[in-house]
Amino acid sequence: METKIRGLPNAYEKLPAKERALLKKRHALHCKYEKAVTLYADTTLSTRIIALRCGVTPGALGNYLRRYWRELVLQRHQVPVESEDLQSIKIYSTGKQNRVSHERYKAAVEACDMMRYIDLNISQVARKFGLNGTALANFMRIHYEEILSRRQKIRERLDINDNIPRGARPSCVQQYTDAVELYRTTEMTIPEIAEKFKVSESGLMQHLRFYHKDVLQQKRAMRKRAKEEKYKKRGGLLGNGRKYEPSAQTINKYAEALTLYKNTVMTLKEIADQTGVTTEGFRFYLHKWHKNLVLDHLGITDESQSPKDLRKARNRTKRTSLKYQDAINSIKQNPRSIAQVANEFNLQPESFRQYLHKYEPELISIVGMGQNEQGKRTMYRSEKKYKKAIELYQTTTEDLKSIATRLGLVYNSIGGYIRRNYPDAITLHKKLIQEQKTTYKQ
Repeated sequence: METKIRGLPNAYEKLPAKERALLKKRHALHCKYEKAVTLYADTTLSTRIIALRCGVTPGALGNYLRRYWRELVLQRHQVPVESEDLQSIKIYSTGKQNRVSHERYKAAVEACDMMRYIDLNISQVARKFGLNGTALANFMRIHYEEILSRRQKIRERLDINDNIPRGARPSCVQQYTDAVELYRTTEMTIPEIAEKFKVSESGLMQHLRFYHKDVLQQKRAMRKRAKEEKYKKRGGLLGNGRKYEPSAQTINKYAEALTLYKNTVMTLKEIADQTGVTTEGFRFYLHKWHKNLVLDHLGITDESQSPKDLRKARNRTKRTSLKYQDAINSIKQNPRSIAQVANEFNLQPESFRQYLHKYEPELISIVGMGQNEQGKRTMYRSEKKYKKAIELYQTTTEDLKSIATRLGLVYNSIGGYIRRNYPDAITLHKKLIQEQKTTYKQ
């Protein structure tokens, strides 16, 4: 039983079927995450733990909370709400400190910049404030590198240095050199580069954040420019650093269907039924990632001239071309009436005739029909065949049987054709004969 909108018992039934389906889908979504939202609001459990308890994936739960319960997410991250547009408020800003992390490490960072704690190393300072030494050091390498550098110089001058090497290890530099250079000079993502050089993805990312901040700043600028671009090009960079292209999972999902679409003239529904994918999903995949194939199937050669609504395109599709190909070849080999050929190949005569007029004008000039000078509808090939005979008949006194014999025509056929389509020619011929008789009498 369909759920009605509370307070509006008749409003739900009045909605279009598509909108009712969307409402049902959204209602089911809220029901799915209802328990998780309650735990997120009333406890301090992490999103991952809540997702495990509620039987949902952490990524999906995080997306749902950020979209529909953003005020709870902002509250948990202690982000003040300064605008009514909650979606515009950033929780994590690229290249900037997280508010929670800043509050956690603020006192320890200040202590590291004080002479009072200069005799302690970073790990000892971290333990005094109840923090993890590695986490504090990593946080400062990213956001307070100048404090670490200044602190190290002072400790060396006071001769209280612990003689522990600082900076990137030579082995790490050697390990990541090629990967860093490739990341600097190409649009490849970090996961792709890590896979190419068989290095740790997280290790490469950390190496870049610690020792190649200029590269990351360069990439941020590139992503910002990419985000401002109105039209995205496949394979190009997006604002989140990923490439604008389908995922490997999506490519594998539609691989078989795409092959059938390329090499056959099956409809989308037929392909979807055979390969087990949804028709709408496959249509969206084609229009988003293989627009050139869609235009090719519609017979549109110039993408710039393609209509916004491709369903209104009136070009020759592959399926239609194949449908009429045998009939067209048959006419070319043995010219005869369109109706006869349509009947032989089980085609609809008028549709076949319209197709020929639009896409095979040369063939129509042989087998089609048009209007003659008298306004009569005649076959083009008959008009061409009898043209000279008609001219002789209406401009001379030679009888029709003689003309037909001389031109190799069938007398009965040419006679019937003239009587049906050129009655004025008969009148002119009789007038010439009468004038000739009058001349002889005189």
